[in-house]
Amino acid sequence: MKAAVTVFPGSNCDRDMAVALRAAGADVAMVWHREDRLPEGTDLVAVPGGFSFGDYLRCGAIAARSPIAAAVRRHAERGGYVLGVCNGFQILLEMGLLPGALMRNAGLRFVCRTVSLTVEGESDFTRGYARQQRIRLPVAHHDGNYFADAERSTGWRERGASPSAMPRRSTVRHAASRASCRPIAASSGSCRILNGQPILPSATRTGRRFSAG
Repeated sequence: MKAAVTVFPGSNCDRDMAVALRAAGADVAMVWHREDRLPEGTDLVAVPGGFSFGDYLRCGAIAARSPIAAAVRRHAERGGYVLGVCNGFQILLEMGLLPGALMRNAGLRFVCRTVSLTVEGESDFTRGYARQQRIRLPVAHHDGNYFADAERSTGWRERGASPSAMPRRSTVRHAASRASCRPIAASSGSCRILNGQPILPSATRTGRRFSAG
């Protein structure tokens, strides 16, 4: 598998992502945000965590308008795999590749801790886990409160999307999900999988199964 890891000013988990993907057997290329195309033959685009462009305007807002973002969007519309982790999840939301938005955490504080999750959905990103398996992964964010209105949530599920990992005993919401590209694509084609999560799977052995999926 050929993977491309996007790198923005302020990214700080791009190397962690590359290490996890290489450990899973991927051939990894680091792609600077000013590039307007992905390496030939890219199967998976991984958008890593960090504080892209210092989180100015909104988390991920400026990165979503970088030249490489257009290439990521084209890759998704062609049916390619896209993985967004932490700030990468925020960037995918700002790009419109995932529905909804991230708001300030419920307590209006930066959260850095390990949370318990249960694997509920099935996707290529979670096939390394058993259904209903309990896992623990770290979170570190200030804007991790995921919200989508009823209309968006209903349409999301009607297209076959379902949360593949949801938190237990946590005041912050997280999502790892599949979503169709149809809302943002004029053509009839849709991406196979878009996966977004504000958690940090590459930081733990358990979480690296996301990469190995």
